[in-house]
Amino acid sequence: MREKDNEALSSGPASQESGPRNRARLRNVSRSLPVALLRTREAVMRQFRPVLRSVDLTEQQWRVLRALDSVPEIDATGLAMATFLLPPSLSRILRDLEKRHLISRRPDPADLRAWLISLTPEGKRVIDTAGTQAETIYAAITDRIGQERLDTLMQLLRDIEQDLNAPLTDDDAAAERGE
Repeated sequence: MREKDNEALSSGPASQESGPRNRARLRNVSRSLPVALLRTREAVMRQFRPVLRSVDLTEQQWRVLRALDSVPEIDATGLAMATFLLPPSLSRILRDLEKRHLISRRPDPADLRAWLISLTPEGKRVIDTAGTQAETIYAAITDRIGQERLDTLMQLLRDIEQDLNAPLTDDDAAAERGE
């Protein structure tokens, strides 16, 4: 993004008088939580992409392999939930990883419509190779931002996720409806 554009987005008024009189005033895009989270995610992923390229994996493929590395095997529904991937995307990723012999699938004896997915020995080797490099990057990130700040950030992210996933109370629901 050009510097001039970035300045306009971060310092300009949140809403111009160009729309209908009752148009909601939005906060400035630089103060948008989703945008701030995306900017931070991009800054973090920029550190890891060279490692992923070195083992010929996409970010989503890495996410799948990392999730599989933490369990002996899992069904596709559980894997989709663990990796925040939509089932059609996950299906394509699983096909690609299976062709590369990084994962294996077998029918679930409890539900023959479902498949159980696990890492192959080759998948574990890729995890080990990339994981060593990833841990070096984690150490560098920790050095740059500090262990305490990283721990605080991780705790805040867990707390916010938990708070936002909690069911709404009757008062919360009424407030959302504007009552």
